[in-house]
Amino acid sequence: MTLISRLFGYVRDMVIAIVFGATGLTDAFFVAFRIPNLFRRMFAEGAFSLAFVPIFSEYREKHTKEELHDLADHTAGALSLALFVITVIGILAAPWIIRLFAPGFETTGERYELAVQMLRITFPYLLFISLTALAAGILNSYGRFAVPAFTPVLLNLSLIGAALLISPLMAEPVIALAWGVFIAGITQLALQIPALMRIGMLPRLRFKRRDPGVKKILGLMLPALFGSSVAQINILINTLIASFLLSGSISWLYYSDRFVELPLALFGVAIGTVILPKLSRDHSNQSSEAFSLTVGWALRLTLLMAIPAMFGLIALARPILITLIQYGAFNAHDAFMSALSLMAYALGVPAFMLVKILAPGFYSRQDSRTPVRIGIIAVIANILMNLVIVLPWYLSGTIAPHAGLALATALAGCLNAGLLYHRLRKEQVYRGTPGNGLVVLRLLLAGIVMGIALYFLNPNAPTWYGWNALERAYHLAGLIAAGATLYFGSLWIMGLRPRHFTNPS
Repeated sequence: MTLISRLFGYVRDMVIAIVFGATGLTDAFFVAFRIPNLFRRMFAEGAFSLAFVPIFSEYREKHTKEELHDLADHTAGALSLALFVITVIGILAAPWIIRLFAPGFETTGERYELAVQMLRITFPYLLFISLTALAAGILNSYGRFAVPAFTPVLLNLSLIGAALLISPLMAEPVIALAWGVFIAGITQLALQIPALMRIGMLPRLRFKRRDPGVKKILGLMLPALFGSSVAQINILINTLIASFLLSGSISWLYYSDRFVELPLALFGVAIGTVILPKLSRDHSNQSSEAFSLTVGWALRLTLLMAIPAMFGLIALARPILITLIQYGAFNAHDAFMSALSLMAYALGVPAFMLVKILAPGFYSRQDSRTPVRIGIIAVIANILMNLVIVLPWYLSGTIAPHAGLALATALAGCLNAGLLYHRLRKEQVYRGTPGNGLVVLRLLLAGIVMGIALYFLNPNAPTWYGWNALERAYHLAGLIAAGATLYFGSLWIMGLRPRHFTNPS
């Protein structure tokens, strides 16, 4: 389901790129969309899910059905009230929020005015999608993963429809995208209701002061708010700095980040979502051995997919962009600039994915403080690396200082993942798996073989420009298939088999 969602996501980005290109107008939309989307990832899919699922799983194991329903009802009530207040404040304070998150937009310019207008339309998305995350947490705790994973398809369909059908009817076409986001929030929440009714867990909005379950969730959620959102905070910092760079920089970073999101969501987020309820149950049942084995399995499986994703995105960054979105208003220069930041982001793909696996190792044990401390270190490191990498590039007139922003984020992600792993080992939460070091070495060797082969097999850019869309797609698919064959063939030759990636617990 996540794969289906991401495929529609690329169709969405392709449509937006073709219709609107990479201009100051799209910069304004991406800022207006990124702000509620950032809060969605921080609050809804990040801190809230990581705090709610362990407590909800504990209630399922140790409390009555009535107490479980009470927890869901009171959590829904408290969440709805808090989000309604935040949404109203966000709409009223839109001008100041845009100044905060995109200070490079001139307050008398078109980008700024459009961003404020679109933020007021998109901000309610936070309310709807956060309630959707509550529903997803309940469904995931019951082992129902399909509906929550499919839900983002509705966002993609809404934006595609807005770009193709609504935008021609509007005086300023790009504003249609903001309305697409608003509509998507309502439809995504509505999709969860039948699934919740089938398991008898549709929450009622009830309010109770000092409910112990809600209080416990809030106690975990507040520190998790920062610890689970390091990558998003770093990307937000990139957006802030990019607002001072060339017009189009925010859009170039957005498109390159979207291609990094495919392996991250398909494997990192998906595996992290699946193991969180499992690790929470293992912790509640004091099954430390099963807990460690599950973490080890998740790490191996994640690296199995993360390493080829990294080498593949680096080797094929420009062909991917040329094939999928370089049409219409999105020109060859946009593809080239986006490819530079995509290659930089790709260096952090394994780290970004591993964070999604390592963080549940703390949150499932209701330890949210450790990821926060590590997250603060990673964010500070990202800011310092922006100063060290981007500032000299910008001052020297380097063609693509925005790529330095992506590189700093990738390096900060590596630091974040490394510190999380070190802490899990130090606390003996994850005790290691025999042979893991050799498995990782083989994965790296296979990835290097694949990357080198793709580099030499990849035609030059003028050749890609000479092909039509179908020819581009045919050759890109052939390169991906060749890379996958070389990668998995190399692993087979080196003795790795499917049994090395199954969960022994």
